[in-house]
Amino acid sequence: MLVWERPEPPDRPVPAPLSRERIVRAAIRLADADGLEAVSLRKVAAELGVGPMRLYGYIATKEELLDLMVDAVHAEIRPAGDGWREVLRSLAETTRQAVHRHEWLADLIGGRPRLGPHALARGEAVLAAMADVDVDTVVPVVAAVDAYVIGAVRREITERRAERATGMDKKQWQAAFGPYLQRVFATGRFPALASVVRDGPHLDADQTFQTGLDFLLDGIEARISG
Repeated sequence: MLVWERPEPPDRPVPAPLSRERIVRAAIRLADADGLEAVSLRKVAAELGVGPMRLYGYIATKEELLDLMVDAVHAEIRPAGDGWREVLRSLAETTRQAVHRHEWLADLIGGRPRLGPHALARGEAVLAAMADVDVDTVVPVVAAVDAYVIGAVRREITERRAERATGMDKKQWQAAFGPYLQRVFATGRFPALASVVRDGPHLDADQTFQTGLDFLLDGIEARISG
């Protein structure tokens, strides 16, 4: 029986009462503070002031705990709006916001569909907004938006981690490597790349995300209208 269907143990009169919700919230606090490396059943038990064996009545494995953590964050992803375009934009933006609040989520999103109740509610909201679109179009459309968001937020989180690891933000990194690029471009071997670096727009993360999302939604709208 999957963790979503398996009943919790009955309440017991003990000094530290437990529930799956309390366990998951404690795990999320640890992950938000120090990443997924900080999450284990032993560390979560210590955070709650109980013995590790008590957790096994609620969660059988660390994989179940991670599934529950991801689903809990899906409660923060509530696509809304008038019409499918607004809902897809809301899906993309609220997913990105959730990953920014919970950086570890970037390592867990994607892959097989999430089957927890909050993830299913998120999917229901998106598909209901696209009820007037042919189902053969809906499935690849939602997959395309998810793929765009996952790729974008993983790149942003990778940039954050690189800043912490190197101690250099984006501008400092560009200043450090700028002279090298100038020498390379001076050889004339990469004229197209040199032109874009010198003359192209230099967008921040928000602008880059929104511009790419506009391109994607414009393409989807043209395909649906056609």
